[in-house]
Formats: sequence, structure tokens, C-alpha cells
Amino acid sequence: MDPIPQDERLIRALARGIVDRPRATLKDLAEAAGVSKATLHRFCGTRDNLVHILEAHGEAALNQVVNRIDMNSADSNATFRNLISEHLEHRELLAFLLFQYRSDTVGTGGKSDRWLSYINALDAFFLYGQQLGAFRIDITAAVFSELFTTMIFAMVDAERRGRAASAHSINVLEQMFLHGAASAKSGK
Repeated sequence: MDPIPQDERLIRALARGIVDRPRATLKDLAEAAGVSKATLHRFCGTRDNLVHILEAHGEAALNQVVNRIDMNSADSNATFRNLISEHLEHRELLAFLLFQYRSDTVGTGGKSDRWLSYINALDAFFLYGQQLGAFRIDITAAVFSELFTTMIFAMVDAERRGRAASAHSINVLEQMFLHGAASAKSGK
């Protein structure tokens, strides 16, 4: 079930608040989100519960991203651009997930299984793109997935810190991922 728009705005504001002010109290976070402390308390109860709610919402958002896109489209470039765009629609949650990242949260077994369907969908997308000839085959689909998620999270963080303009993020990510950093003049 998708959150109602007011909850979505609250979730985004709270995710942004925790990232911007890691030691903020619930009262501080409520003020930053534009709600009363009582409203926030009814929403989550405790700060730990809030973190769990945001993590779960982030997981759901990423799974929604890969489920919303036709990952088996014959037009890998258009699908790739949509994949970037859909991820960037959840900037605040991605920044929060990056902020919460622990090496034991992604991988195999235990708590990391929560990300398995998302990771598997990305792997399948890149493998399919390789089979179509859209992506090079000397790099595994798993490595493509790792590079893609790293670039997405890095761009969101750069935007948050004022080092990148969000208006150009989709194009920058697409160009860097598909064509690298070589100058068009270099011919390589």
C-alpha cells in the first residue's frame, strides 16, 4: 500500500531531517518536517521506530522503482534513463539510506535479504542489456549493478551537499555510466 501524499511528504522531510541533523531529537525532527511533536510521536513513537519506518519505506521505494519499469524492454537506453529518473524521484530516501548504510545491510543472508529482489532486478536488467548488445560483456551484470547504485547514491549525496545541480543529474549519470569520462574530442 502506498502512503498517502501527506505521509509521503512527511517521510521525505523526516529522511532529509535525519540526514541533515543526525543528532536531532524527535522534537527537532518534527519542527524540521513542519509537524507537531505529538503528530510525529503518533506517526512513529520513537526515533528507533522512525529509522525502521524510513528504512522500510526506502526498501519499498527501490523495489517499486524496479517493478514500475519494463526492465525487459528492447530499448535499453530508454529503460536505463527511466531507471535513473525513477531513482532520483526518491532522493531524500536515497540520501537517508546512504546515511544509514552499514556493510552488513547488503549482500547475502540475514538482514541483507531485504534488498535481494531489488539487486536481482538490477542484475537481470544489466544482463538483458548485455544480451541485447547495449552493455559491454567484459564487466559482469553484478558489477554493473554495483557501479550503477554507487553512482546514483553518490549523485544524490553530491546534490545534497551542493556539489551537483539536480537539474542535470539524469543526463550526467546517463553519460558517465554509458560513455565514461573521456572527452568527446578524444575519440575513445
